[in-house]
Amino acid sequence: MAFIHFNDSLEILNAIQIESFSMTKRYLTDTLGYVLAEDIVTDHNSPAFPTSAMDGYAVQHQDLQRGRLKISSINPAGSDLQESVLSGCCIKTFTGSLMPDGADTLIPIENVTVEGNEIVINQTVPFAFSVREVGENYATNEKLIAKGTRINFAHIGVMASLNIVAPLVYEKPKIAILSTGSELLELGETQTSDAQIRSSNNYILEAIVKKYDGEALQLGCITDDKESILKGVEQALRQSDIVVTTGGVSVGDFDFVKDVIVELGCEVLFQGVRVKPGQHIMVAKKEDKFIIGLPGFAYSSTVTALLYLLPLIAKLQNGESRLSQVEATLREPFNKRNKKAEFTACRVMLEDGNYFVDFEGKKSGTSAILTNMLGSTALLVTSEEESSKAVGDKVQILLFD
Repeated sequence: MAFIHFNDSLEILNAIQIESFSMTKRYLTDTLGYVLAEDIVTDHNSPAFPTSAMDGYAVQHQDLQRGRLKISSINPAGSDLQESVLSGCCIKTFTGSLMPDGADTLIPIENVTVEGNEIVINQTVPFAFSVREVGENYATNEKLIAKGTRINFAHIGVMASLNIVAPLVYEKPKIAILSTGSELLELGETQTSDAQIRSSNNYILEAIVKKYDGEALQLGCITDDKESILKGVEQALRQSDIVVTTGGVSVGDFDFVKDVIVELGCEVLFQGVRVKPGQHIMVAKKEDKFIIGLPGFAYSSTVTALLYLLPLIAKLQNGESRLSQVEATLREPFNKRNKKAEFTACRVMLEDGNYFVDFEGKKSGTSAILTNMLGSTALLVTSEEESSKAVGDKVQILLFD
C-alpha cells in the first residue's frame, strides 16, 4: 500500500466540490448551531426615530441654563405622544421612548430634583445627551450577518429584531456511525469472555458529530464478517450523507471494511496516509455521499475523526471547520518518533494571552490510550519533515475544545 503525505490527503478533501446543498427554513430559535444559507440584510433603520436611552426629561438643550423647567407631559415607552417640547418646558421620558418633537437632549432623573410640576436642574449634560440617533444599531440595507455564518445566540437576537421568523439554513449532514469488531460489547451488554472489550468508538464519534454540528445516526457495533459489514454499510449509505466506520481498514485477515467499500462501487479518494495515529485511514465517495474508514483503536479513531470527518461535515454545510491551529511554547522536550505527521496529546495552558504545552498526565504507548484526551488537552502537530523539539521551542497545536 502506498501511503500519501498528510498534506496531500487534506488537499484531496479541500478539492471536493459539493454540487448541491440541502437547505431548509427553520424557526428562528431552532437554528442555533446551523449555518446560514442567506445574507441577513436590514430593511429598516434601528432605531427608526431618535429614541431615549435613559429615564429622564426631554428638553431643548439651550433651556438647561434656565435652571428650572415646567413638566408639561409624560411619555411612556411605546406611547405615540403628539405633544412637543416647548421652550421653558420638558416632558418626562423613559428608556426606549421616542424623543418628543422639539427635544434634542435628555437629562437623566439623577440630575434633577422634582418640585411640584417643575424640575430643578442640579447638573447639566452635553447637547444630545442620551439620545439614540436614527440608525445607531443598524441602517437600512446593511448586511449584518453573512451567508455561511454559523448561528450563535447574538445572531438569533439580531434576526429577531428584524422580524425574521424562519431564516434559510443549510441542513446538518446525517452521519451514520458503525463500529466493527467481533470483540466489541455495547453499553450495558454482559461480558461473557475475557477477549471482549467495551466499545467506546461509536459513542465518542456520536459526541463529536453532535458537538461539531452534524446529525448523528448511531448504528452500533457489527461483527467482523464480510456479509454483516456489507449489509451494515449499505444500510448506512441509504440513511446518511456520511458513513463513518471504525476498525477493519488495516491489513488483518478480518479487516473487511476496505474491501466492502470497493465492492460497493465507491471511488476511493485515498487509502493510507503517513500520519500517526491513524495511518490506515480511508476516505471514499459514492455519488454525493462519503465513507470514512477510521482505525479501530480509540485514540486513533478520535484523532482521525477530528482531522477528516469535521472538514467534511463543514463542507456539506458550506461552512468552515471549527478546529483552530495556534502557536504554543513547549515547556518540556518532545521526542519525534516517526517520519510521519504526528498528532500528540498534550496539556495546554493559556497564560497572559500565550499558549504553553507540556505532557503532564499523558501516557506513552499505543494509539488505544483514549484517556490521553482527558483534561485540558490539545494536539501537538508535527509534520513528517520536522524533528524532535526542545524546551522553549515554538510549536503548532490543534485546539478542539
